[in-house]
Amino acid sequence: MGKDFIAINLFGMIIVRKGRFLSADSILHERIHTAQMKEMLFVFFYLWYVTEWLVRMLWCFSAQKAYWRISFEREAYDNEGNPGYLQHRKLFAWMKYL
Repeated sequence: MGKDFIAINLFGMIIVRKGRFLSADSILHERIHTAQMKEMLFVFFYLWYVTEWLVRMLWCFSAQKAYWRISFEREAYDNEGNPGYLQHRKLFAWMKYL
């Protein structure tokens, strides 16, 4: 993980780096990831995430750019400022970002 790492979501459990805290937007971002994980039965989320990151790495030659283009991340970042998002989120909403 990079030096900018603040938190990671592992199987729905959010682990926050020591001495850091999460804003309401960041908590919602991670909750969106949890919803994505659940609909993909957790294991398939991680397999898809890594595969998509690798494919995007081949396309843009930058780990950071590849991260920002992952469909899961795009959905989470686009909606982390919308507190009601999870109440009306459609299943597999991240697919519109592919």
